[in-house]
Formats: sequence, structure tokens, C-alpha cells
Amino acid sequence: MSNNPIRVAVTGAAGQIGYSLLFRIASGAMFGPNQPVILHLIEIPDEKAMSALQGVVMELDDCAFPLLKGTVATSSLDEGFKGVNWALLVGAVPRKQGMERKDLLGINGKIFTGQGQAIAKNGASDVRTLVVGNPCNTNSLIAANNARGLDKNRFFAMTMLDENRAKTQLARKAGVDVTAISNLAIWGNHSATMFPDYFNARIGTRPVPDVIGHREWLEKDFITTVQQRGAAIIKARGLSSAASAANAVVDTVRNLTTPTRTGDWFSVGVHSDGSYGIEKGLIFSYPIRSDGKNWEIVKDVPLNEFSRAKITATENELKEEKAMVADLLPK
Repeated sequence: MSNNPIRVAVTGAAGQIGYSLLFRIASGAMFGPNQPVILHLIEIPDEKAMSALQGVVMELDDCAFPLLKGTVATSSLDEGFKGVNWALLVGAVPRKQGMERKDLLGINGKIFTGQGQAIAKNGASDVRTLVVGNPCNTNSLIAANNARGLDKNRFFAMTMLDENRAKTQLARKAGVDVTAISNLAIWGNHSATMFPDYFNARIGTRPVPDVIGHREWLEKDFITTVQQRGAAIIKARGLSSAASAANAVVDTVRNLTTPTRTGDWFSVGVHSDGSYGIEKGLIFSYPIRSDGKNWEIVKDVPLNEFSRAKITATENELKEEKAMVADLLPK
């Protein structure tokens, strides 16, 4: 095994998603069975959090992962992001009772301002950043805009969890295996306005609406279920999604670093170049393809009036969020 290790930073590393994610990365699920990794584990400068982080390091040690070539456990952003090739920004303040979305944006926005600056200052020359902490699209926007000198096309927001959720709902409704679902794109914001595009998705070789003829279910129940799935899990579990979110982080990075299957695409929030009339500069989820090194927005995906209306609604929400954090976006 002669490959140089990939350095991967994970913020909120002792949190629920971080805890579910680290062992997947160390086992080879993210970068493959022949790629060594060094994990940079970042937590807040709090005695309880740092103690928990040390426990996580001990567990990683006790797994004796052949691919894990080292760990860095720290509360320092400079140390945590030093030389990293991937920054997975998982940690964020959760929304609490009585808290408005604007409040959450303001609190987390300041966190991602500092992280964007630290990544630009300390990361490797090829560093890429995936934001998971919510509201992830706008947090990614803040981090990208504060990472002076870095290409904004290296910043992403996770919508793969929504794609995975949507695929499962379609597969169950059609009575097929989830592997039969392809070309399922999430458009827009990772929020209750996202649009899971079933019109262009396929079950086997057939368009979803041809297989699932229940138009009302597709237009209402399906979309609502995907949009509200996170809230439903919190209600059932008493805690937010963790293992499924961690799994989606692995899927996202793998999709960006391996060639996309011919004819297919996947979902991730990227820096909008104006494609499909979306405002330039927003972090917007599109159908994406990768050659393993570079990604591109899939062109000429047909959109009908229903789809356009849904996409406009989610774009408008992102514009509103951008306006709320305008003071955190350097001119």
C-alpha cells in the first residue's frame, strides 16, 4: 500500500453524525480499500466535548483499521485544517424551540465564517469542503465567501441524504429494489422547499410517472415525505438523523471522487453558475456528474411547469437566506 494518506477533517467529530461517520471513513468506505487516511477531528473548546473526543480517538485506535494512519484531535481550527484534502463541516448549532431560522443562520453563520477562513489559510492546495451542518446551503455559501483565494467550486452542500430518502420512497411504492432507481435529482435547498425531481427519475429504463401512475401521490405525498423526513425522524427518535446523514456524507464524497455511471447523475449543492436560470453565486443543488476529478452540472434536463414552480420556490428561499446573512459575506 504505497498511496499517500488523504487528510480528512471532520468538525463536530464527537457528535452523533461525526461518531457515525469516522469509522466509515477509517474503514475505507469513502475513498476505497486501498487509500490510507489521516483523520483530523475537530471539536469545540469545551472540556466535556474534548473528553468525548478523546474517547472517540480511543475507539478508533481499538478498531486497528489498516487504512487509518493517524489522528489529530483538536479544538484549534488552524491545527484541525492544516494540510487537509477534505473538510467535512458537520458540527453546527441545532435549531431549538422558539428559535427562528434567521437566528440559526446568524449563530451558525459566524461559525462557518471562521471555518472558511481557516480552511483557506491552512488546507492543502487541493482542499475541498462539504458542508453538512444546517442550514447547509447557506452555511456553505458563507464558508466559500470567507475562504479568500479558494475556488468556490470546491465548496459543496449535502443533499444526498434527501436523494437517498427519495429513492427509497419511490422503490417501495413501485415494489422494486432501491438499485432500480436512477437519475433522481434534488433541486435547491436542503430544507422543506427542496424539490425531488421524480419526472426525470427512472425505475429501470422507464420514467417514474410511467411506472407509478398515482399522480396525486407523486405530487403531494412523495414530495412532502421527502421534505419532512428529517422532522419525522426527530419525532420518532427524539434525535435528528445521524447514521443516515453520515452515510450520505460518504456517498457524496464517493460520488464526487469516482466517475458517475454513464447516463446517471447525483445530487449535491454547488456554486451556481446561472444554469437553469438560478441566481449566480447561490449554493444550489443540481443534478451533477463527475469524472472522478472534476464535476459538472448536467445540462438540458427537461423541466415542466410544475417542476419550474417548485424550483423557483426553493431558489427564492435561498435568496432570502442569503439576504439574512449579507453581513457575513465579504464584498
